[in-house]
Amino acid sequence: MNASALLAAEAEVAAATGITAYAWLLIGLPLLGAGILLLGGKATNAWGHYLATALSWASFVLGLLITLSMIGRGAEERAMSVGGWNWVPAGQFQLETGLLVDQLSVSFVLLITFVGSLIHVYSIGYMEHDPDRRRFFAYLNLFVAAMLLLVLADSYLLLFVGWEGVGLASYLLIGFWNHNPAYATAANKAFFVNRVGDVGMSIAIMFMFATFGSVDFATVNAGAAEAGSTAMTVLGLLLLVGACAKSAQFPLQSWLGDAMAGPTPVSALIHAATMVTAGVYLIVRSNAVFDAAPNAQLAVAIVGAITLLYGAIVGCAKDDIKKALAASTMSQIGYMMLAAGLGPVGYAFAIFHLITHGFFKAGMFLGAGSVMHGMNDQVDMRRFGGLSGAMKITWATFALGWLAILGVPPFSGFWSKDKIIEAAFIGEGWRPWVLGGIALLGAGITAFYMSRLFFMTFHGKKRWTDDVHPHESPLTMTIPMMVLAVGSGLLGLVLSWGGMFTSWLEPVTGGHGEEHPVLPVPVLIGLTMLLVAAGAAYAWMLYWRDEVPQVAPRGSLATQAARADLYQDAINEGLFMRPGTHLTRALVFTDGKGVDGLVGSLAATVGGLSSRLRRIQTGYARSYALTMLTGVVAVLGALWVMN
Repeated sequence: MNASALLAAEAEVAAATGITAYAWLLIGLPLLGAGILLLGGKATNAWGHYLATALSWASFVLGLLITLSMIGRGAEERAMSVGGWNWVPAGQFQLETGLLVDQLSVSFVLLITFVGSLIHVYSIGYMEHDPDRRRFFAYLNLFVAAMLLLVLADSYLLLFVGWEGVGLASYLLIGFWNHNPAYATAANKAFFVNRVGDVGMSIAIMFMFATFGSVDFATVNAGAAEAGSTAMTVLGLLLLVGACAKSAQFPLQSWLGDAMAGPTPVSALIHAATMVTAGVYLIVRSNAVFDAAPNAQLAVAIVGAITLLYGAIVGCAKDDIKKALAASTMSQIGYMMLAAGLGPVGYAFAIFHLITHGFFKAGMFLGAGSVMHGMNDQVDMRRFGGLSGAMKITWATFALGWLAILGVPPFSGFWSKDKIIEAAFIGEGWRPWVLGGIALLGAGITAFYMSRLFFMTFHGKKRWTDDVHPHESPLTMTIPMMVLAVGSGLLGLVLSWGGMFTSWLEPVTGGHGEEHPVLPVPVLIGLTMLLVAAGAAYAWMLYWRDEVPQVAPRGSLATQAARADLYQDAINEGLFMRPGTHLTRALVFTDGKGVDGLVGSLAATVGGLSSRLRRIQTGYARSYALTMLTGVVAVLGALWVMN
């Protein structure tokens, strides 16, 4: 191809893609900010946080423009691959890698960049007096860049690069105050548990290449139906292992509560809009694999159902406001995984709830940070109470998030979580009754523990310690909270209008036909609202009407178990850590005393024998003659004996 033809081809591609051709800047802008802040040193201390925030907002604006350009195209023309270069050629492995801009990826782009940028703004006020603020904002930019790479990748291998980048950035953010040994331990715990999931992801990618000869989404999706259910079941379960670790799903959920060691904006970023949603994205993006593997798909639903109850039960007994919200995140991600495990009937609803949850949970995490800011960094809700008067903006914004997560109409959670409950009741046999029943029960427990958190913090009698004087946070913190509160109130209604969001995702997730729940929808809505009202009323009686003790009572065995995260750490230590430690010690002993001992003994024997034989070599001729004579006599004696 001559130069003019090449230029014409490039112009045709640019005209077709328009602003989408610049999608790489979505990742490049925050990555540039991270590089400048990390390499610029103290010279960037005065303005680095503003640069990081501006670049994050620039990514959002670019993502919004790309989305608007997609809306202007026909449904079949909205998905585009951007870039494409031969990356990591190795033998038969040739990967043309680029970015995939479609309805699913841009939905995540808008969520990550918008909520992430609000968290950047909030952090300007929250981290104002931290001497390492520059480094903190560098890590925030790095995290956003890695998450954007994860959702924009057009292959599993490039996704894995973003996947690992998110793991690294989360480790740096969770352990940001690593001078505290407990915080450093929490960061290590998150890192190690996620490495378990990464093993599953690594093997899954290798299995894809062995099965399809490629690891890009298009090839894997096209070949999934013909690959056989057994192969796809293995692949689906391997992908599920990775998703469980990243999204804190059973049985790899133990790191999430400890991750609250990071600054509160980190909790909002990781546990609301970004990292914990990566596993849900992976499952939905791999929908062709799971549709071809019904058993793996059922495993996803079961894991989600177990986790949503697990997180809800743990959340009922937590007095630490951030850990209660972390348990809530675990439970809500469980709802999303349950929906993703329902197949085409649930994929779109999983992402719908992911989007609304990103707003109301980020708002509540930032609200928790605002409470801590006004309460000398205290986190024990038994020392709160009556804060609605002292922190009116924080109370109002938190209240909208609380109503949204309860699923009270017309707030966001009603339009997304209730759709998952309805979808869970679709099907035949035992599945709709078991999965749907768990989803319904989870709604009632959610209403209890979130109302408990809200009432203990903002209502009832004041239980403040003498050294605190609650006050409202500065505008840099309250404005992001107000914006997120608007999303908590209205976003679900807007996105559900005329089935807009599910129709938007349909080219990626597929349509779900006209399936109907085994119970009429009005009955399900009525049951859900009844359980929500009962849970909230019970919390009102215990934590608003009655006096809350400042020291938690011992409680029942169930309460003690919930406080201890249902003994997940003890189980992990008993089943994995201690046996692993003993195995390691046994191997070290075997290596030291066995292998090294055998080699050492052999060396000592040879050395000792050599030293003794060396004594014979005296250098005197008479000694050698005597030795020869002795040998001759021995030979003659042996011959005489034999004859």
